[in-house]
Amino acid sequence: MKQFMDKDFLLSTPTAQHLFHDYADKMPIVDYHCHINPREIAEDRKFENITQVWLGGDHYKWRQMRTNGVDEKYITGDASDREKFQKWAETLELAIGNPLYHWSHLELQRYFGYTGVLNGDTAEEVWNICNAKLQESSMTVRGLIRQSNVKLICTTDDPIDTLEWHKVIAEDPTCSDIKVLPAWRPDKAMNIEKPEYLDYLTQLSERSNIKVTSFASLIEALKDRMAFFDSMGCCVSDHALEYVMYKPYTDAQIEEIFAKRLAGNALTDLERDMFKTAFMVSVAKEYNRLDWVMQLHYGTIRDNNKLRYSQLGPDTGYDCINSYDCSAEMAAFLNALSASEELPKTIIYSLNPNMNAIIGTVIGCFQDSTAAGKIQQGSAWWFNDHKVGMMNQMTSLANLSLLGNFIGMLTDSRSFLSYTRHEYFRRIMCELIGGWVENGEYPNDEKALKKIVEGISYNNAIRYFGFDRFLNK
Repeated sequence: MKQFMDKDFLLSTPTAQHLFHDYADKMPIVDYHCHINPREIAEDRKFENITQVWLGGDHYKWRQMRTNGVDEKYITGDASDREKFQKWAETLELAIGNPLYHWSHLELQRYFGYTGVLNGDTAEEVWNICNAKLQESSMTVRGLIRQSNVKLICTTDDPIDTLEWHKVIAEDPTCSDIKVLPAWRPDKAMNIEKPEYLDYLTQLSERSNIKVTSFASLIEALKDRMAFFDSMGCCVSDHALEYVMYKPYTDAQIEEIFAKRLAGNALTDLERDMFKTAFMVSVAKEYNRLDWVMQLHYGTIRDNNKLRYSQLGPDTGYDCINSYDCSAEMAAFLNALSASEELPKTIIYSLNPNMNAIIGTVIGCFQDSTAAGKIQQGSAWWFNDHKVGMMNQMTSLANLSLLGNFIGMLTDSRSFLSYTRHEYFRRIMCELIGGWVENGEYPNDEKALKKIVEGISYNNAIRYFGFDRFLNK
């Protein structure tokens, strides 16, 4: 029997162990998509206790605690941090087979030196060990980033954001070794059906100094903000979509739809999707001009529990997988951009794991010589970033595309301890590749394997996003 989470955790063959320890584990981290707060980096926040680090805003853990029958008081309510930690520890011991079990123990090992097992009985011991460790000067936000060997981080930012904290970080000489870039997330500008949409347009008009009175002026206002983001180092965009839509439209139709919404009238589903199609095509063309990467996250049904949404708001653990197949519309959207040679580098993530093969074949239709792996299938996302999900995503990508060009893992997290997810991913990746080598399905070619493993771990993302221009300054 193997020891629990030893140095060869998830690595069952000599080749997998070699690839991880000698190559993957030595590579730095680039976190090109996350939800951490840049202010906390700018202020170099120091956490008072482990609950603040682990349970503040982590809806992954919140879902599991609710599943264990824990009262909301101990999740998002007014219970003490110690009580909340106890309830999490009692929940975690039941999470056999769940990635949270592995992530939590990797974090305890890597950041706190605790190699035991967290459960209800050991919670007091772990609480004291972690809290004592958190008082050390190396355990500030920047200290955690440096310990994790993170070279570059892309946050998630709305077009009307001032990016003031990014400016503070960029001008701070004590933070010169940590590159933090904004990433463009214009969902609020696109979600025309939302009740607060007109209020958002007022904010966008004020921030851009362009009065939004038409669809054309909306795009001009967004272009103005994109120019500002670009000046701050932004080179990545991101869209959270229920599905990738493509409905044919004319410019005149879109202006009529936009005017209808400005007048306070409700839109039909078709009008909404025509508007969003025009929106996505317009901003994607600008991404291409700016040489930005476009990320498409789709396949989510959000805020399903309306009672809890009214009490707690979004991003609190009430989302699920959408099975809607939008592959034809996704291909049509990419084709519309390709037809005018304005298709930017694009990463496609589906929350539905059944879409792996579909994405793998769609991306093959739009590759070209402007970039290696120009159209990417994103890493196993959200409900899929566990061992089985990662194995399936990489196996499908290998079967249908070029795994060697894959840009690898991201945290998609709000926690500064979640960089161990890169280690988790790299172990699984090396186990997969090592298995193929051990089984005679790929030669034991040291040079080729080193290139593939180091590429997926770090180098491919640096090349794909063009991050080397920020890191080599």
